[in-house]
Parts: sequence; C-alpha cells; structure tokens
Amino acid sequence: MHVNRQLKTFPLAVKAVVIDLDGTLLDTAPDLAEAANRMLEELALPPIDGTLLKTFIGNGVAKLIKRVLTRDMEAEPDAALFAQAQPIYEKHYHAVVSLNSRPYAGVVDGLNVLKQAGYRLACITNKAESFTLPLLKDTGLHDYFELILSGDSLPKKKPDPMPLLHACEKFAVQPEEMLLIGDSLNDTQAARAAGCHIFCVPYGYNRGQDVCELDLDAVVDTLLDATKLISLS
Repeated sequence: MHVNRQLKTFPLAVKAVVIDLDGTLLDTAPDLAEAANRMLEELALPPIDGTLLKTFIGNGVAKLIKRVLTRDMEAEPDAALFAQAQPIYEKHYHAVVSLNSRPYAGVVDGLNVLKQAGYRLACITNKAESFTLPLLKDTGLHDYFELILSGDSLPKKKPDPMPLLHACEKFAVQPEEMLLIGDSLNDTQAARAAGCHIFCVPYGYNRGQDVCELDLDAVVDTLLDATKLISLS
C-alpha cells in the first residue's frame, strides 16, 4: 500500500464511497477480448491479443472498438468500418458480458465492510448501462450500490467530474466527504476536478501505466485495504 501522506491525514473522514467497475471491482478484460475477437472474426480481420486489449479499456465501448480496429489509442478508423463494427461488437458483448468476468480479490469483503459501516455506496463507470446492469447483477454486486451511473446515464462521463458531483448531490454530501476508488487516469482526473478523495488499485486497466505515477491519495492493494484508510465522518 502506498499512501501520499504529504497531501492528506489518514484515516480520511468520508461519508460516501464511489467505485469504478472495469479493472477495480471486476476483471472484465476476458469478456471484452472475447467480444472483440468475435467481432474481428465476423469482419474477417485479424484477432487482437488480450494484453494489448487491456490497455484499450476505460473510455467506453465506442472508444474500445475504435482502438481495437486501429490498434491505436487515439486513431480514428474508417467511418464505414466503425459503423459496421459497433453493432457487431455490442451483439457479441451482450452475449458474453459476464461469461468470465469476476470480482477481484478483496472486493466482496471490502464491499461488505463498507456497507456494514454505513457508507453511502455508488458505482460509477464509463460502460454503457445496457452492459453495466446485467454485469453487476450476474456477478452479485448490484445490490451493494445505492446509485449506479453508467457512461450514458448523464451528458458527460469520467474524466469529467459530472458523475461524481451528481453522486454528491444524490447523497447530500460535499465532494471532500466522498472517496472515489478507481484504477486509472480517468478516475484521478475526475476526482481531482470534482474535489473528491481518490485511491487507486494497482491491478486494473491504466493503459499499461503504473498508477503510482498518478495524482492520487493512496494506492491500495485491494478494496478491503482501502477500508483501513477511511473513517465514517
């Protein structure tokens, strides 16, 4: 566990905890890769390696498809190819959304501790709601959360602060009374813009980069470890 004690005094006094989905709660990469390769096969394109695909996760399905088609983080594929590929990918991902996706170690234990302690809990993800809700239900995590915001729930998504500020309003808490636990630059940027605390786990999908390099308050090995650095305010 890496704690940035220059910025904060621990344990942090918070009332609400918001948690990212892909790469934080659940290892969804196997099913994202399965759907991508089924799409590529249908388009008669070469398959993608799962390790490369992991670096493409985090900005929603449309961005993931573009990265899979171009094998690049920012390049734009041929518009006609993308228009053809998107419904094919979505069809396949709906079919395999929870086939091999599983909670990471410490997630269920951490959620139980947070729930029993009385924290307000939300899941905020950039994944579309049509994938988010069945995925959370199938993996047994849905009912832990009082609020679930997907990438298409609001006009803007992470790294914009809008979803976090919406959660603050919903829970009637100030941004400094809320903690976001995530795994990527998207999460740290959203938290800093909103004025929330931010922890990251080291095992997720941060485009292949070490989360220790991000602007955050702590790196926690598991969600359960995160509960040791906060107290109910």
